[in-house]
Amino acid sequence: MRIVLLGAPGSGKGTQSKLLVDKYGVPQVSTGDLLRAALVSGTPLGLQAKAAMDAGQLVSDDIVLGIIRERLRERDARSGFVLDGFPRNLAQAHALDQMLLGMGQPLDMALLIDVDFDILLQRMVGRRTCTSCGTLYNMFTSPPKLDGQCDKCGGTLHHRADDNEETISNRLRVYDTQTKPLVGYYDEQSKLAEVDGLGEVNAVFKRMTAIVDVLRRKKAKTSSAVDAITAVVAAAAKKAKPKAKVEVKPAKKKAAAKKKTAKKAAKKKAVVKKVVKKKVAAKKKVAKKTVTKKKSIKRAAPKRKVTKKKAAPKKKKPAPKKKAAPKKKRPAPKKKAAPKKKKPAPKKKAAPKKKRPAPKKKAAPKKKKSAARRRR
Repeated sequence: MRIVLLGAPGSGKGTQSKLLVDKYGVPQVSTGDLLRAALVSGTPLGLQAKAAMDAGQLVSDDIVLGIIRERLRERDARSGFVLDGFPRNLAQAHALDQMLLGMGQPLDMALLIDVDFDILLQRMVGRRTCTSCGTLYNMFTSPPKLDGQCDKCGGTLHHRADDNEETISNRLRVYDTQTKPLVGYYDEQSKLAEVDGLGEVNAVFKRMTAIVDVLRRKKAKTSSAVDAITAVVAAAAKKAKPKAKVEVKPAKKKAAAKKKTAKKAAKKKAVVKKVVKKKVAAKKKVAKKTVTKKKSIKRAAPKRKVTKKKAAPKKKKPAPKKKAAPKKKRPAPKKKAAPKKKKPAPKKKAAPKKKRPAPKKKAAPKKKKSAARRRR
């Protein structure tokens, strides 16, 4: 049960909201009370509101909505609430609806307390409030037993300075121009309910409770109906068995197409699984190899040294092959055979044979010797 109380100043919203809270066990959310509590507790939003008030400015809608949001998040507001004093204009009403929808707590009803202008003046001029317990009195309709004293706690009664004809008439004009359009706004949403605010407090309260009880019955029926429908649907889903289908050619084609798509999807899944398994196996092998390599680094080092020492003689074996080079130089004797071609050279040396007559010339001295001998 989430209700917004609408009504002009002096229509009795504060009194009736407290009675609704006592009867239905839902909290009253009054913006005035929330602002005062925030200022006293020193919350961040309360400090912002105090700064605006100290500067002589109105508290912004964002601050007020933030304070309301914090209040509605408490446990006692989960089952419902009675909102008093907010919204005051269409912009606030739109912002409030958006906030409540976001919280999953939309409004159920806007309850309007309708009172004539002249009666409102009389009520507000004669209004008195107990400073101790907050009980409201009216000097014309419901005066206290003792003048200036509360009947419940004996506290002093306070008359607000703005409860005079001039200020009240100004406040009523503001209500007509700003707050009264909310009546049409909620009427378009089929959430508006009107109550005649004339008469005693208890009489007005009975009219209000009659309307609220109708709302609660409707909500209970709808919730139970929704629960029953969900239960029936769940039971039917469990007990449902596939009935024999009347086979039609288009239906067969659709079924075949569905089976094909299902098979393709299954094949794709199988391929993907195989690829994934292969990748995982490859990663595991790589990991094992890296581990084994790291473990065998120290052990493999001496093996490398041994192989290097043994391999050195093997590399020196090609040296004998160089000694075999003379085999390739065997054609060299062929070059020595060239003198065979030079054998005619001795023929040139044979020329002196022709000069053999030269010794004949040497024989001449013999002749000289003979001459000498002759001289002798």
